Amino acid sequence: MSQIALPLDVRGGSPAARIVVGASNAAAVEALAAPERWPFHTAVLVGPVRSGKSLLGGWFAAQGSGTVLDDADRLPETDTFHAWNRTQETGTPLLLTARQGWQVALPDLASRLGGSLQLAIQPPDDEMVADLLAAHAEQRRIALGEGAAGYLVPRIERSHAAIEAVVDAIDRISLERQAPATMSVWRDALDAVQGPEQGRLL
Repeated sequence: MSQIALPLDVRGGSPAARIVVGASNAAAVEALAAPERWPFHTAVLVGPVRSGKSLLGGWFAAQGSGTVLDDADRLPETDTFHAWNRTQETGTPLLLTARQGWQVALPDLASRLGGSLQLAIQPPDDEMVADLLAAHAEQRRIALGEGAAGYLVPRIERSHAAIEAVVDAIDRISLERQAPATMSVWRDALDAVQGPEQGRLL
């Protein structure tokens, strides 16, 4: 497991954001590092909410590797079509990020993007869940407490959004109680995010 440091601070005085690289996104990271291999100089990166698409796009742009259209699924398709055409004229790589399940209605754009490199971020495995928990805690400058990963990893939903939400809940509950994060805080954070039944092992 590794991390990519971004050369920007996305949270004011907090530490710079880091992209955790694991089984769910390693193939995408490898492809983003070699845009010269992309068909039609274009790649489409899709993934679930909060899975790091924008962070990867920010890293790609910060390297000077090409142009990024973040949340392309929310942009007018004619704008995206013109961006694709400009890329063919200039040869500057174009990265489009979008939510999972993006459906393009404009036939000409759909056919062009269909021939571009398709990348996807998958749900995290156990090792990546543990690293994401640690990365989110580091970003917020909070201590999850000793043994947090061992307790949380088997119980937490396998989604990037849920992992981030649980860390946020741990931070909030600890502050409300003016107490360090211990098992009771972890359990209540899971209950708050996933519901009391999902947050516990059978």
